[in-house]
Amino acid sequence: MEQHQAEEREHFASRLGFILVAAGCAIGLGNVWRFPYIAGQYGGGAFILIYVLFLVILGLPVMVMEFAVGRASQSSTARAFHILPSKRDFRWFSWWGYVGSMLLLMFYTTICGWMLAYIPRLASGEFTNAGVDAAAASFDALIADPVQLVLFMLLSVAVGVAVTIGGLRNGVERVSKFMMGALFVIMVALCVRAVTLPGADAGIAFYLQPDFSRLFAGDSLPEQLGTFGDAVYAAMGQAFFSLSVGMGGMAIFGSRIGKERSLTTEALSATGLDTLVAFMAGLIIFPACFAFGVSPDAGPSLVFVTLPIVFGSMPLGNVWGALFFVFMGFAALSTVIAVFETIVSWCMDRWGISRTRSVLCNGIALAVLSIPCALGFNVLSDVVVPGLGDISSVEDFIVSNNILPLGGIVFAVFCSTRLGWGWDRFIAEADAGEGIKFPPQLRLWCAWGIPVLMIIIFIMGYVPKISALLG
Repeated sequence: MEQHQAEEREHFASRLGFILVAAGCAIGLGNVWRFPYIAGQYGGGAFILIYVLFLVILGLPVMVMEFAVGRASQSSTARAFHILPSKRDFRWFSWWGYVGSMLLLMFYTTICGWMLAYIPRLASGEFTNAGVDAAAASFDALIADPVQLVLFMLLSVAVGVAVTIGGLRNGVERVSKFMMGALFVIMVALCVRAVTLPGADAGIAFYLQPDFSRLFAGDSLPEQLGTFGDAVYAAMGQAFFSLSVGMGGMAIFGSRIGKERSLTTEALSATGLDTLVAFMAGLIIFPACFAFGVSPDAGPSLVFVTLPIVFGSMPLGNVWGALFFVFMGFAALSTVIAVFETIVSWCMDRWGISRTRSVLCNGIALAVLSIPCALGFNVLSDVVVPGLGDISSVEDFIVSNNILPLGGIVFAVFCSTRLGWGWDRFIAEADAGEGIKFPPQLRLWCAWGIPVLMIIIFIMGYVPKISALLG
C-alpha cells in the first residue's frame, strides 16, 4: 500500500520549481522588515556575519533533516513518522505540522492583505508629498476598517485556494516560478533605484559596514555583554525562523523530489535564495531611508508609514512605491501558497482524500479561522491576552516561539539519535544523489548542540512575555 502511494505521488516537474517553492515558503515578510531592522540595530555587517553563522550551523541542518524525512517516507509528516522506523514512537508528532501551518496562516493572511491593500494606494499617488501624520492616519484607517481587512484577508486565502487546486505542477510550481521570478526582477529594479539616490551612500555604509561597537553598546561591561547577548539571540532566532523549519513544511516538499541531488545541495540553494531576498531588502530600505533623512529603525511601521513617505518624495514615487508593495505582496503570497500546499498535502496523505476536497475544506476552514485575527485590530481589539497581546500576537507567539523551536528539537532528535530514525539512515538519505554531502562530523552537534540552542530560543521567547506580565 505504501509503495503504491509512493509511486503515484506527484513530484515537482523541475529542480528549479522545487527550490523556488521551498524558498517561497521560507521567504516572508520577516525577511523584508525584521532582518534589515535588526541588522542595522546590531552593527550592520557585524550582525550579518553572526546571522550567517547560525544559518549554517542551525537552520540549514534542520532543513536537510526535514527534506530527508519527507523524501525517505515519500509522505508529509501526516504519515512519515508512521512509515520510517524508529525506536520510540514519534507518531504523536504527526499533527504538529498541520496545526502549526494553520495557525501561521490564520494571522499571516491578514498581514498579506495589508500588502495587497497598499498596492493601489501607492499607485494612485495617495502618499505623494505626504507627511508622517497623514501616512500614519492612512494605515490606522485601514486596520480600523473591519470590512476592508476581512476582504483583503479573504483575497489572500482565495489566491492560496486557486493556486493549490490546480495541482503541484500546474498550480503551485507554475505560479511560484512566476512570482519568484517577478519578485527578483522587481527587487533588482528597486535596489538599483535605492542605491543611486542622492545621499544613499550613508545608508549603504550603515547597513553593510561592520560596526562591532554596536554589538557591545553600553556604558558598563554588564550592559555591553547584555547587548552582545541580545544580538546573538536575535541572529540565532532570525536564522532559524526565517527558514520556516520545525513545522514539517519542508518535509512535504522533500517528499515530492527524486534522489538525483543530495539534500544538502538543495537546502543550500533554498537557504541562499531566502538570504538573498533578506539582504536585498536591506539594500532597498536603508539607502532610501538615509537619502530622505528618515529613521530606519521604525520596525513594522517602517513598511506602512515611513517607506510610503519615502516613495511619495521620489520622482515617479507612485510607480516605485507600487512596485515595492507588489514585491511585498508576492513575498507574502508565496508563503501563503507554499504553506497552504503543506496543509493540503497533509490532509491528502493522512486521509487519502482528493486534492480538490482537501483544498476546498481547508480553504473554508482557513477563511473562517482567520477572521478573528482580521477583526482583532478593530472589532475585537479589546480581546487581549495578558503578557502576550492581541489575537495576532498570540497566534504569532504560539508558532514562532513554541511550534518552530520545539519542532526543530524533534527533527534533530529523530534524525540524529537512536531514539528515532537514526543517524546512519538520515545520512544515507541526505547524501543520496550528486552534490554536497552532509558532514558526518556534525552528529554530536545535531544530537545535542541544536536541541540546546532550540531550548534557549524557546526559553528566551518567554522572558519578555513573563517580564511584561509581572511588570
